[in-house]
Amino acid sequence: MPRSVNHVASKARRKKILKLTRGYFGARKNVWTVAKNTWEKGLTYAFRDRKNKKRNFRALWIQRINAAARLEGMSDSKLMGALHKAGIEINRKVLADLAMNHPEAFKAIVAKAKAA
Repeated sequence: MPRSVNHVASKARRKKILKLTRGYFGARKNVWTVAKNTWEKGLTYAFRDRKNKKRNFRALWIQRINAAARLEGMSDSKLMGALHKAGIEINRKVLADLAMNHPEAFKAIVAKAKAA
């Protein structure tokens, strides 16, 4: 008896991956084995970089807060300690946004933290 192969399903599976690798360079877009490996590697990069994105943004916020706090005569760590002591619950993302876009509001927060 001849071997039965489901070409419809296997071709659809390959087509799905090749569609996802459109736009890649050279053989990475149209050679099945290369495209599959590239796509799988891309998934691992995506997973890793979703974590790294959070790390990078936190570092950026700290740099912005530190730069603004130094204009007020404090460092970032001293400011965060003073905010905690004053009972001001504000996260770094919002604080960095205030430092960048609303410096007068940031100055008011620093003044409150210094007073406590």
